[in-house]
Amino acid sequence: MPEVIPDDSVGLVTPQQFHSDVPLTLRSGRVLPEYDLVYETYGELNADRSNAVLICHALSGDHHAAGYHSMDEAKPGWWDNAIGPGKPFDSQRFFIVSLNNLGGCSGSTGPVSHNPETGKLYGPDFPIVAVRDWVASQAQLADHLGIQQWAAVVGGSLGGMQVIRWAIQHPERLRHAVVIASASKLSAQNIAFNEVARQAIAKDPDFHDGNYLEHNTIPKVGLTQARMLGHLTYLSDDAMRQKFGRELQEGKLNYSFAPEFQVESYLHYQGEKFSTRFDANTYMLMTKALDYFDPAGDYDHDLVKCLSHASCDFLVVSFTTDWRFAPERSEEIVSALIEADKNVSYACIDSDGGHDAFLLPITRYHQVLDAYMNRIANELEGRS
Repeated sequence: MPEVIPDDSVGLVTPQQFHSDVPLTLRSGRVLPEYDLVYETYGELNADRSNAVLICHALSGDHHAAGYHSMDEAKPGWWDNAIGPGKPFDSQRFFIVSLNNLGGCSGSTGPVSHNPETGKLYGPDFPIVAVRDWVASQAQLADHLGIQQWAAVVGGSLGGMQVIRWAIQHPERLRHAVVIASASKLSAQNIAFNEVARQAIAKDPDFHDGNYLEHNTIPKVGLTQARMLGHLTYLSDDAMRQKFGRELQEGKLNYSFAPEFQVESYLHYQGEKFSTRFDANTYMLMTKALDYFDPAGDYDHDLVKCLSHASCDFLVVSFTTDWRFAPERSEEIVSALIEADKNVSYACIDSDGGHDAFLLPITRYHQVLDAYMNRIANELEGRS
């Protein structure tokens, strides 16, 4: 709980809700007759509505990217170190929009919502959504806000995939794309990690084929295991060695199968915490969206042909120790953009933070973001 809200914070924020009665046909062929999106905004929209920036979240993210919901909130939003006055995404210069995607569990329509056609919770009957479906719903939100073109669409990891999809699906609706720690498609290894996580959830006796809420329970063990596995892949070997090494909880071996090393206790803590706040069906949906993402598949699996449909400028950022979305994956995107004759800037940031580095206040990383966003802001001010 902050005693005083910092000067560089967006301060107290209140989530808002957008309701769409326009049916949304999904990639799967199923139709959502109506849906809600929860979102937050930071800063003010300028007179010609040209300074809007969309923040797209990753797998376990949501709309609460910056600031505080109340003075009782223990921590600010998940990207508070990058959003706010004087920060890379400067709320004094930009109107920043952050939302919870369809299928989420933080207020947007998803498995924990009521199906208007049955009056019951969607649960496992909520349709599988694809990245293109999120972008379609985000475009509806933009229309609602009166934003015809984003100054930039920004995202890390799964959020970066949404940025790529925005660039090819609605090329006229964004001027800049900021793709961070992402890839144009998942590797077989990444798909395998996601499947192991889903199986941990599905095999939990409390999962009940996704109908756990009807049984007044949650697949806590499965969710905990899934998060432990995921968290393991978000960190680098260096980060884990520096943070934990082989330190023991009690300073001695107990010769038991209970957690003894600090790294074990850390993973159990992260898994336990996650299992109490995140919906299992949503986790299943989000990981499937990751697996299915392959925009070049619509263009003869030619990434150059795919990205040639974009008309915006790009900033692509990767991190040296990110082995989940390695720099090589970002460099594939950069190479394709160059071959497609697009304007692209690229930075590979030296960090021991692994995949999670995109969430950290790394000085060089923030300098890169700040320089690029400052250029956009100066362009806007030059037009006014």
